Parts: sequence; structure tokens; C-alpha cells
Amino acid sequence: MNVSKVLVIGAGQMGSGIAQVCAQAGYQVILNDLKPEFVERGLGVIQKNLARSVDKGRMSETQKQEVLARLTPSTALNDASGVDLVIEAAVENMEIKTKIFTQLDKITPAHTILASNTSSLPITEIAAATNRPEKVIGMHFMNPVPVMKLVEIIRGLATADEVYQVIEDMTKTLGKVPVEVNDFPGFVSNRILMPMINEAIYTLYEGVAEKEAIDEVMKLGMNHPMGPLTLADFIGLDTCLYIMETLHEGFGDDKYRPCPLLRKYVKAGWLGKKSGRGFYIYE
Repeated sequence: MNVSKVLVIGAGQMGSGIAQVCAQAGYQVILNDLKPEFVERGLGVIQKNLARSVDKGRMSETQKQEVLARLTPSTALNDASGVDLVIEAAVENMEIKTKIFTQLDKITPAHTILASNTSSLPITEIAAATNRPEKVIGMHFMNPVPVMKLVEIIRGLATADEVYQVIEDMTKTLGKVPVEVNDFPGFVSNRILMPMINEAIYTLYEGVAEKEAIDEVMKLGMNHPMGPLTLADFIGLDTCLYIMETLHEGFGDDKYRPCPLLRKYVKAGWLGKKSGRGFYIYE
């Protein structure tokens, strides 16, 4: 089983990052999204990232052009018909993901591996939407993808050992570090990170300290590069809420109950950096 051609679904922050690292590693990459403007925006971000690498002397102009030449824009899911691997990085919603995987199962060749970049949803359930659950796997990249080294590789209940091995080897070719994780809500990263962020929000909600103080304690006392409330703003408070709800529902344990202040901010449209306001204000 050899991977040479990859289709990435979703040209947002995660999808464009995944497409970039795959193209840099020498893979032929199709970047797919619903509308041409979404794909163009994603390719624009990749061009900007690569231009920065050229400016810093990390790659030559020729290398940059070679990477860009390996990227093909797409708005048709049927373009998956000739690829060896699909990495889905669409919105974090089970209904949308299962619909995409059902379609991919019909479009892609029998040998194609179907991977999801989901940060919290069960791979086993996504795989059940296909007739090839043994070829469905989780590849959870960290944000920002070009910089962060970790990829959580999640086995579904039926994922074949051979498929896991192909994805682990391919992840290494991207210059990433693969870590094997079993299929539980939130996997490892978000099962630990999100309750910490949620607890920081409770600490603010209960008036224990101001937001700046909470972030300073975690930065200076625990050596975190970024405080949990700032990090929540960068992730997106709607994403944090969705993952906490997934954990709460998946485990049925009240220790995962989202803080009411988090719900209030999301309802107000204060989603963090992307909306201009979250715990902090962004001009």
C-alpha cells in the first residue's frame, strides 16, 4: 500500500496546513472545498507561509514553486477518484463527516485510506458510515500544522494494522511525530487540554482571579507558552464548547460539563480571535 496522491477536504486553517506539509513532503495534493473562493483563500495562506520560509532562508524560490506546483485546487468530491489517501478536515460535526465519508466510500478506489482530522469525534462511528471500516483512521494534526510536530493517530474499532502502519510511516515523511491513540472521546490531547481550559473559565466565572492573572499563573508557574484563556481564544470558544459537549456526552460525567460563562460567550458571538472578541479583545 503506497501513498503518492492525497486529497485534503477543507481549505480552512487546518486543511490548508495539512495540504502544505503534504506538498512540501513531495506528495501530489488536491485541496478541496465547497466553493472556489474557499480553496483560493487556503492556497493564498499556503503561498504566504512558503514566501515567509523563502524570506527566512529555509527554502529557495525554486523549491517554493515546486511545492505550489504539487497543489491542485478542487471543488468536486469526485476528484477523490484517483487518490491513495483522503484527509478530511471539514467542520467538526458528526452528521457532516459521516455524509462525506459515505460519499468518499463510493467515489474512491478500493485501496484508498480514508482519514479524519477530527479533534474529538469517534473514528469508529465515522468508519461505520462506509463499507471499508478497516481502511478508516484518525489523523489529528495540531494547529498550526506547519509548525506543530505531533499527529495523534487514532485507530477505530476495525482499523487494520497494515493501514495504521501506512499512516504512521507517511506521518514521519511529513516531518511529524506520530503517536498511537485509541478511540475515546477527545483522544489524549483534548481529553486533557479542554477540561483544563474549562476549569480556567470556571476560575474566572467564580471570581477567583482576573483573566490576566489566570493566564500568568499558568505561563509562569506551569511553564505553559500561552495562558489557557488566551489559548481558548486562539482555538475558538465555539470549538472549545463543542469539544466539551462531546466529552460530556461521550463519558456521561459531570466533570466535563461546560462552564456557563463559555456558553454565554458563544451565544453572544464572542468566539475569540476569529470574531475579534473572546476573553480578550482583538483589534
